Amino acid sequence: MSHEQTDQQTDQQTGQPTEAPPATAPAPPAPEDGSPAADRAARLAVTVFPLLVLAAGALGLALPSPFTGWAPAVPYLLGVVMFSMGLTLTLPDFTAVAKRPWAVAIGLVAHYVIMPGLGWLIATVLDLPPQLAAGVILVGCAPSGTASNVVTYLARGDVALSVSVATVSTLVAPLVTPPLTLLLADQFLHVDAGAMVTDILKTVLAPVLLGVLVRLVASRYIDKVLRVLPWVSAVTIAVIVLTVVAGSARLIMDAAALVFVAVILHNGLGLALGYASGKLARLGRPGSRAMAFEVGMQNSGLAASLATAHFSPAAALPAAVFSVWHNISGALAAAWMGRSSRRAE
Repeated sequence: MSHEQTDQQTDQQTGQPTEAPPATAPAPPAPEDGSPAADRAARLAVTVFPLLVLAAGALGLALPSPFTGWAPAVPYLLGVVMFSMGLTLTLPDFTAVAKRPWAVAIGLVAHYVIMPGLGWLIATVLDLPPQLAAGVILVGCAPSGTASNVVTYLARGDVALSVSVATVSTLVAPLVTPPLTLLLADQFLHVDAGAMVTDILKTVLAPVLLGVLVRLVASRYIDKVLRVLPWVSAVTIAVIVLTVVAGSARLIMDAAALVFVAVILHNGLGLALGYASGKLARLGRPGSRAMAFEVGMQNSGLAASLATAHFSPAAALPAAVFSVWHNISGALAAAWMGRSSRRAE
């Protein structure tokens, strides 16, 4: 389902159209009428995806040896995820940015200021070991998470704004993520920002743009497989987590509690400050909800790939934990927000 195919029903409280969940999230495209069936499809996504990732992480922890040699495949796996994302994007997704440049700019600045800053602050306050500190900061410097759009839909947020911010944050990642990581993480570990730019261009930007191009020239064929693509992404991310956890199994045993505290603080404060930034910018309740998820949910697959390639498997551990936790917390927050809207109506 393309993003321009949205429901024309109006939210009684906000006056904004209620949209069907976008296909960029790890969920099968839902019915396009904003119906209970669409809600069920979206809830299935945010339930199954974290469970799948959690199961993969548990397997990597319990039986690491068969998967410890898979690390070189992580960038290619991430490329599959980003190519699938590109296939779900359409021209209206890009024109939507031009229609609301101010709101998108606010979301972009909030995302790349709040989460990197929180990552550095948490790593410093908790006095994390250098590998874990660099990993937490790298998660904060990553673009928006691929599940943020469907969670925004469940929260009755501004899905169009969510898609726009997620798309732009991904496209500018080669220019923003490496220098931010260099600025904030170089005190913990050496950061080769130039090599990181090259890796993001190869594993993120090029696959996304290739996916967009393929969708443009072969849309009639791609439309037939859109229901499969998000699940391909979900399984691929699970394999990335499996690989990262297997490579860090021993460290997890020693530092699990510390990493979980860092990740929960990072994600929770990101959601809260993202929502607050939407309120301060007067984006309204739906826009503020979109901002919460676009700021607080990260592309942890990219963070895991970069950490594995440029630091160590241990540095990828925060990204692996974040990949599970931000989907759980996002689903819970979306359920609470959606329930609040229904009560208000």
